[in-house]
Amino acid sequence: MAFPFTPAEREHVLVSTEVLPDNEGVTSKAKPFFDGGDADVAVKGFLHVPSNRPAATLVLTHGAGGDCNTPLLVALAEAFSTNGLNVLRCDLPFRQMRPKGPPSPSNARRDQEGLRKAINVMREKFPGHIYLGGQSYGGRQASMLAASESELVDGLLLLSYPLHPPGSPAQMRSTHFPMLRTPVLFVHGASDAFASSEELQAAVKLIPAPTKVLEVTQGGHGLMTKRNRGELPGMVVEAFDGMFRERMR
Repeated sequence: MAFPFTPAEREHVLVSTEVLPDNEGVTSKAKPFFDGGDADVAVKGFLHVPSNRPAATLVLTHGAGGDCNTPLLVALAEAFSTNGLNVLRCDLPFRQMRPKGPPSPSNARRDQEGLRKAINVMREKFPGHIYLGGQSYGGRQASMLAASESELVDGLLLLSYPLHPPGSPAQMRSTHFPMLRTPVLFVHGASDAFASSEELQAAVKLIPAPTKVLEVTQGGHGLMTKRNRGELPGMVVEAFDGMFRERMR
């Protein structure tokens, strides 16, 4: 299996610009990372390595409509790396197969396998604790994987968890929550159509592991807006530190 980088990516420095509501972009520099291995799924993304000794490693992935260059992921990867973490922002297998379009339900198991592969590759490359994070669909797959393998990672960072489809609160996506033994930090937009704050708080009570919910008052499902983009990454890093710093020592 091969998912070659573009000529620009092969220069080992990516400049990623995604348009935000005011037509300004988020720019990041990171080294492309690819590991095909012997498995049916590859690890493809961009690796941020801090200049000082890293305290831990975070694998971060995207939602159903995006990829690893989504502005939120780029901004968070930079913020976490500045704070002393290795960060791999990676494309899920469904996105590696096609550049656009949402995943189908049949992709879920393969996408979870892609996350497992990314975790194992990072564990071989870097010592210390390892964390798994994802936005929306990516976070859901991360949580389902962690629920089935409680020792796989040291913690979860779930961004805009899609608790139910918009307008369909009866279709809850929390049946695996009682099986989660991994600490979880949720980052939730107050106006997210995929879950009200009350619905998320009620669902979080199903998780037997330590949990925390960081509510973004000016955010929807995308979390980052032109109003909060300057402060949001720092808010997430601070909440993550508060929950996991002692575990990283």
